[in-house]
Amino acid sequence: MISYDMPLYRPPSEGNNLIIQATLGCHFNQCSFCSMYKQKRFTIRPLETVFAEITEAARAWPDAQRVFLADGDALTLPTDHLLAILEKLAEAFPRLSRVSCYANPSDILRKRETELARLREHKLNLLYVGIESGSGTILKKITKGASPRSIQAALEKAHNCRLKVSATVILGLGGKSRSEEHIQGTIELLSRAPVTYLSTLQLFLETGERQHFLDKFGEPFSPQDDQAILREQRRLVAGIEPPNPIIFRSNHASNALALAGNLPRDRERLLARIDQALTYGEQLRPRQLRGL
Repeated sequence: MISYDMPLYRPPSEGNNLIIQATLGCHFNQCSFCSMYKQKRFTIRPLETVFAEITEAARAWPDAQRVFLADGDALTLPTDHLLAILEKLAEAFPRLSRVSCYANPSDILRKRETELARLREHKLNLLYVGIESGSGTILKKITKGASPRSIQAALEKAHNCRLKVSATVILGLGGKSRSEEHIQGTIELLSRAPVTYLSTLQLFLETGERQHFLDKFGEPFSPQDDQAILREQRRLVAGIEPPNPIIFRSNHASNALALAGNLPRDRERLLARIDQALTYGEQLRPRQLRGL
């Protein structure tokens, strides 16, 4: 089977799917909260190398139906390069139904709608986009390289091209002092911009990145405890009025409380679960089991 260039990361929903590394690392790699690719230099892997791994994977797993293109943001690849990979995947896996990858908002905005449409026609139909926050101030403090306006434009563009978007928000990202603007800005953004899936993560700073994050934040940062995080999640779930129904999850390993439902349909049930956790502290993931 394939020998991956480690570390290897993928969304929880891709855990049972084939992973092909189209790139190594992350071409942006400046987000102060993220340590995933700090030890990797961004590299576009040669097509012949990727093709050889696809062929090898097809021998071991000929019936694979879903493929995740790693590492950090494969959508940054030139469209022709991506199309070549997608055509090879379709040739190797007759039952292929979905290809997905991480994507920065800038990746989406950089490509023309005709390019995104061609990628979708070749089964790249799900993009994982880190929104992180709807607050412009916080996005600057974490060096996201995006603004609420550019994120909204990217999400609308993907939607117009019939690409599904799985968006993530990081609870606790504003600390105690900026919790209000973090959640309110995120509510406003997600009430304007269409996404198919929404997941929450909790801020988790690895030891090597903690001081870098604090320095970039530029003001005293007080982390939030589980109760405060749950209150942020409650406000988020209660406040979003999405333009289209959202499949909501908090199943990432960083979360204290795992939730699953649809918004707005299951709003009251989700709020009841959060209220139960706030009142009784039940069903929270032990701290030693949380992480990236």
